[in-house]
Amino acid sequence: MIKLELPFWLDGAEPTKLKAAAQRWWEQAESWMRWPLLQMDAETCHLTVLDLLAWQRDITRFKGEPEALYRLRVKYAFINAVDAGSTAGMKRILQRLGVGYIEIDERMPGLDWDVVLLRFTDSQLSQNPELLRVLIQQYGRTCRRYEFLTLTPVPLRIAAVNFDDDQQTLVASL
Repeated sequence: MIKLELPFWLDGAEPTKLKAAAQRWWEQAESWMRWPLLQMDAETCHLTVLDLLAWQRDITRFKGEPEALYRLRVKYAFINAVDAGSTAGMKRILQRLGVGYIEIDERMPGLDWDVVLLRFTDSQLSQNPELLRVLIQQYGRTCRRYEFLTLTPVPLRIAAVNFDDDQQTLVASL
C-alpha cells in the first residue's frame, strides 16, 4: 500500500486527520480488491470457495477427512494428476499428503502381473486407511490390483564375539 504524504504547507491538525482517514479508506479498498485473489489459495480460502476449487480439480472430500488434509489434496491436485500412473509419482503423491515412506513393488515373481504391492508401516496404514483408498482409486494405474502390506520394524542386535572351536575325539572300547 502506498503511504500518503502531505506537502509541508499542509502540516496542520485537520489535514492530518483527513490524511489518516483517507489512508485507512484506501487500505480497506485495497483489502477488498485483494480478497478475490486470496480466495484462489487453497490453504487460506473460505471453506465454501475451497469446495468450488475442489470440484474444479476433481477432488471429493471423503467422510471424516480433516480440513487440513482436504486443503492439501486440493492444493496439490494438479501436481498429483501429473505424477499419477508411475511408481515414483505415487511415492511423491504420498509424501506430499503426509503419508510418508512407502515401498512399491510391481510384477513380483509368483504373483499375477497386474498386482502392485504397497508396503506401509502399521501406523501409516492405521492412520490413513480411507485416504489410501481414495488415492489409489484416483491416482492408481488402470487395470491394476493393489495390495497393502505392512512393514513392522523389529530391533535386532548382533554381537561379534570370538568363537574358538576345539574338537576332541574320544574313543572308548570294551
